[in-house]
Amino acid sequence: MRPLTIEGAWVDRPRVFADRRGSFHEWFKADRFRELTGHPLRLEQANCSRSGRGTLRGIHYAAVPPGQAKYVTCVGGAVLDVVVDLRTGSPTFGRWEAVRLDDREHRAVYLSEGLGHAFMALERDSTVVYLCSEGYAPRREFGIHPLDPQLAIPWPEDLVPELSDKDAAAPTLAEARARGLLPSHAECLAHRRALRAGTEGAACVSS
Repeated sequence: MRPLTIEGAWVDRPRVFADRRGSFHEWFKADRFRELTGHPLRLEQANCSRSGRGTLRGIHYAAVPPGQAKYVTCVGGAVLDVVVDLRTGSPTFGRWEAVRLDDREHRAVYLSEGLGHAFMALERDSTVVYLCSEGYAPRREFGIHPLDPQLAIPWPEDLVPELSDKDAAAPTLAEARARGLLPSHAECLAHRRALRAGTEGAACVSS
């Protein structure tokens, strides 16, 4: 795993073992994840979505605490996966980073609590699976419009974005900030310190 330019986000490119029968790879390793982040990945929900070409999902995020961290990969087709820093007070607030996830290189992206997530399907029947640190809670779930001109995410020009009604009605980044809907960088860092402290405490008890 290597860090992205947005603090709290990583991309993993696993080693893929292929032969005439197909391929095998380990798309998540708990020990490697814990070594990099300082805490284990809490798993409360696992999601799978299948999308037609041009489908655009996001930008989604959850209120912090507890937020919702995600470990995302594409097991069929290909998507342009985007992480957006929505944390007010962050030195990279408003920055985004895009990673192609597909069923050939099997990259995975981890985004910690407070970061926004979106993706566009580049191929038909693109299938994305993601591990979530918290379950879905409608009252804590929010979104930013993925076509917000302030963010200026360069979605593929040859595709017509297909949004859900909910995503199409989402506020811009500026609107969400003015309404106090965005997580703060300080809250997100404090939450992650608590996760690491809990891990250290558990280690002391077990020893």
